[in-house]
Amino acid sequence: MLHRRALLGATALALPALSSARAQAAFPTRPMRIVVPFVPGGAVDLTGRFLAERLQSVLGQNVIVENKGGAGGNIGADAVAKGEKDGHTVLLGSASILCANKFLFRKSMPLDPIRDLAPVTRVTTGTVVLIVNANRPWKTFAELMAAAKKDPGKLTMGSSGTGTVSHLTIESVKRAAGVDITHVPYRGGGPAFQDLLAGNIDMMFDVIPAAIGNIREGSFRPLAVGSAERIGYVPELREVPAMQELLPDAAIDMQSWYAINAPAGVPADRIAILHKAISEVVHSEAFRQRMEPIGFTPVADATLAAYGEYLKAQEKVWQGLVEQSGASMD
Repeated sequence: MLHRRALLGATALALPALSSARAQAAFPTRPMRIVVPFVPGGAVDLTGRFLAERLQSVLGQNVIVENKGGAGGNIGADAVAKGEKDGHTVLLGSASILCANKFLFRKSMPLDPIRDLAPVTRVTTGTVVLIVNANRPWKTFAELMAAAKKDPGKLTMGSSGTGTVSHLTIESVKRAAGVDITHVPYRGGGPAFQDLLAGNIDMMFDVIPAAIGNIREGSFRPLAVGSAERIGYVPELREVPAMQELLPDAAIDMQSWYAINAPAGVPADRIAILHKAISEVVHSEAFRQRMEPIGFTPVADATLAAYGEYLKAQEKVWQGLVEQSGASMD
């Protein structure tokens, strides 16, 4: 998986300076919708709303965020896949929806993201952070793992749901560290955070934007990040160790990314306009300044084909993570 410097360098070289997409063609002709397949307030929602805000001036149309949660994101993704094919509605999907869910919902998955959604581009990438309640005694990752080894199965680790990046990271760390920690899945990160604050669970991994507010307030203590390398662009996390330091033989490098996909069947010229417009926003200094402090690196794929190939490669990565975890939603 690519690191931040490589991502920024590649995307900066891949695209020339972009003019306003609205000057290229009579599209869009009415307000756009970005479907966020989760409830409001999470990391995907935050990304979608800022992207929509910046896209309005580029496309010359209102851009509306519509939250359509449920079934691990499948309800919103399926609605986009089966919806209008004119390019006015797109999906802001996550790695879990686009790559992991088909292996979690083997019997009930309503769509095949590779087949039923057309790739446009990624918009952000990031990692997850391991947090504990600041009132708990563990000050380091090593202390936490030692406590888990001392009392197998006693410590509990929440997640935003079975098969999510937070859950799959937990399972990878458990295997690599040789510990038995009880997984407690929730219906989203919000309820898990509430129980972590209340002391009902001991720890959790989640995406940095969701946790950073509590870290800054001092109610959560970060003990590790799930990426191979440290996160230098978030001041509060610069001294937090990464997986390569903590579990050097495990090859853990958990990256959560979000991307725009359109329904399969949207005309190619409209997909190209969307790609150019979104890339213009993602490359902007305003987008970078908004995303980096909360833990995301902006990234736009150079071409539609490049993102399509990345998506296929990531599907294999997430299939392996799901199968190793033993997680299933059927």
